[in-house]
Amino acid sequence: MNSKLNWLRAGVLGANDGIVSTAGIVVGVAAATVAREPILTAGIAGLAAGAVSMALGEYVSVSTQRDTERALLGLERRELRDDPQAELEELAELYENRGLSPDTAKDVARELTNHDALRAHAEVELGIDPDELTNPWHAALSSALAFTLGALLPLIAIVLPPIQWRVPLTVAVVLIALAITGLVSARLGKAPSSSAIVRNVVGGGLALAITYGIGHVVGVAIG
Repeated sequence: MNSKLNWLRAGVLGANDGIVSTAGIVVGVAAATVAREPILTAGIAGLAAGAVSMALGEYVSVSTQRDTERALLGLERRELRDDPQAELEELAELYENRGLSPDTAKDVARELTNHDALRAHAEVELGIDPDELTNPWHAALSSALAFTLGALLPLIAIVLPPIQWRVPLTVAVVLIALAITGLVSARLGKAPSSSAIVRNVVGGGLALAITYGIGHVVGVAIG
């Protein structure tokens, strides 16, 4: 369950990044030119670059985490093989530290060790489920997909309407989308939703204002 929540939370964050970064690009270019082609080209390039960057970053990060998990499990296997009695006492102590009485902790440790010693130590001592190690390919693909879906919102909003409505409509769509992602992320983390929404909307609005201002200045200077 925790693993699924982590993936959902990562997906929401990836979508949030896609919304903000792509919106910043297209709004900045729209401030410099009214031509649709440069805006669309910049938006697609930003979407592709962002999705690849997110996928690569997640793959490297999760691969490192997976390698660490495997190394810890390997160390635990060796310790169980070389000194099983010490490991049994350690497991009982861990359960005792969690509030069980000494006798109950020893009984629980003994039963779990007889059933699956590695799993017992991995879950209690390391916080790892040996059957659910993180998958770097899943992380990379889900991150890229979430970023792409988020990036499509401002990209579509900026190229479809008439010139005078491009930036206002894109800003409105982006701020609404950021409010939704802020709400979802807060619900997943069981945190207050109002502060998450405000944080998301204010941060996204500030990003759009900065990129629009830079695009306008560059457009005037070039023009």
